[in-house]
Amino acid sequence: MIDIVRDFLLEPVILIGVIVFIGLVLQRKGFEVVVKGTLKAMIGFMIISIGGNIISEAVASFGLMIQRGFHTTGLILSVEGISGIAVDRYGTQIAVIMILGMLVNLVLARITRFHYVFLTGQQTLYMASMIVVVLTSMNVHGIMVYVLGSLALGISMVFSPAVLQSYTEKICKTDKIAVGHFGGMVYFLAAWLGKIYGENSKSAEDMKFPKKLAFLRDSSITVSVTMILFYVVAACASGRSYVESNLSDGKSYLTYAVLQALTFTVGFVIITTGIRWFINEIVPAIKGIADTWIPDAKPAVDCPVVFTYAPNSLMVGFLASFVGGLVSMGVMIACQITVIIPGIMAHFFVGATAGVYGNSTGGRRGAVLGGFVAGVIMSVLPELFLPYIGQFATEHVTFPEPDIGLVGLILGKYIKRVGPWGMLTILIGIIIIIILIPEMLVNREEGEEWYQYGMKPEKNKKNKPRKNKKPQGKNK
Repeated sequence: MIDIVRDFLLEPVILIGVIVFIGLVLQRKGFEVVVKGTLKAMIGFMIISIGGNIISEAVASFGLMIQRGFHTTGLILSVEGISGIAVDRYGTQIAVIMILGMLVNLVLARITRFHYVFLTGQQTLYMASMIVVVLTSMNVHGIMVYVLGSLALGISMVFSPAVLQSYTEKICKTDKIAVGHFGGMVYFLAAWLGKIYGENSKSAEDMKFPKKLAFLRDSSITVSVTMILFYVVAACASGRSYVESNLSDGKSYLTYAVLQALTFTVGFVIITTGIRWFINEIVPAIKGIADTWIPDAKPAVDCPVVFTYAPNSLMVGFLASFVGGLVSMGVMIACQITVIIPGIMAHFFVGATAGVYGNSTGGRRGAVLGGFVAGVIMSVLPELFLPYIGQFATEHVTFPEPDIGLVGLILGKYIKRVGPWGMLTILIGIIIIIILIPEMLVNREEGEEWYQYGMKPEKNKKNKPRKNKKPQGKNK
């Protein structure tokens, strides 16, 4: 009997259902809402796993064609694909770390000046998937997986929106909302580069953008078109005889390539549907707790929140990012190293958002530069990240979001150097620093935030200097 209960509770789908059930009950939701929310979250989590299996099979043939045609290995940037595969293999660990990470986020938002509650649930799932992949690949087991994973996830969930907030406030014209998307590193970099190199550059919003490119905003269409192009190129490079003899069972190599590309798209659509069902039920449960426990919390929501403020900038950033990915891919092919193949959705969301932030400080020049740099970073980071994801390096899909890659790189590198306990010490040290920052910056001006890293923010003219404040010399 005990074995049955243990297996029942350790099943990731059941675990998710229990967590959502408890969250909805604590909010005193009606019976029908509790039942509907619990079941939809469970079904959504199962759908993600099924979609991951479909993508895994579709990219296997793609990887073989790339290896044969270009004498190298290739990985597609698809966070949905790699996360779906990870959920299928490590569903329990990912579910637990995701929930614990959300709780760490709430605690840090409560006890520190990081009053950001990360509400982009799919990004939380992606980061949790990456953390589990890295920790298991680095031979971290048992309770330490959950301790390290939840702390790393929770810290990332408050830190990413915080570093962006000064720029987000400028774009959205309010400080009541933040951006919760794990591309924060390149968004900050895009705004910083725009500020340096975009002087006197006109805003991208003054441009007339072709309406014919509006179809790029339909994710299923853009993924289909892009993957058909990539699969057909890979099939032609590997040769008709190879594909028809070894992969397609005699079916025309071009027909096979198109069908496999569409199969990849089907997997993508299935995963995104599952994520939507799953996230739509689990996020409100967490938000309900946050609204009660952290009254002054700032919700950190998905990056499209800034799209409406700069529609031209997002298209400029997307195209520049995709070009950056293609240039990086060409360099990798020439160097005969693992090739990171641009993923249309990754470059759309991360590159487009980088374009918006770049335009906010540097106009068109900032949007182009920010998007291009984002595309290059999304290609370079996964390359550096490969040694730390073990068998997932052979799955032909990988994590594109820069913050996810950076956190994975740090976790893998330092666990290898100092071990799990050393990594735990580092994470606890980061939390202590976060808590102590207000005390360390006793001389800061009113209205300045610590995350502006010495930049000169716009001072509030209504603020008066503090009494007993020592005069400061000029900055060197």
